[in-house]
Amino acid sequence: MRAARDGDGQVSAQPRLLPWPGPAGKPCYLVSDTDGAGYLSRLADDMEAVQLQMGSELIGHARLLLHDRKAAAQELRYLSNRLIEALQDALRIAESRGGRLPGPGECESDGPAQTGKGPSE
Repeated sequence: MRAARDGDGQVSAQPRLLPWPGPAGKPCYLVSDTDGAGYLSRLADDMEAVQLQMGSELIGHARLLLHDRKAAAQELRYLSNRLIEALQDALRIAESRGGRLPGPGECESDGPAQTGKGPSE
């Protein structure tokens, strides 16, 4: 697999999991050398925001429907399917964002970790 170049022209080993599936529903990854500033990275960021907002709105709808004792089984099944889709989206986003976090010993700064204490403490 090819990987993206970092700012020094080097290759980055961590592709980004995109918030939409590829062909046949398989995971789709972005390998980029723009450090998150390219068109597809911004499109993925926007799509993640839309997916999370839709999931949040769906939760509100679910609360209302579940309090309605007259809700039909068909409505509840439809709601369940949409909640599953929203959860799948949220899990894919979490996996993507988690995969982009630096691992242990991969801090972005070269200096010692900040403790919040002053030099005399």
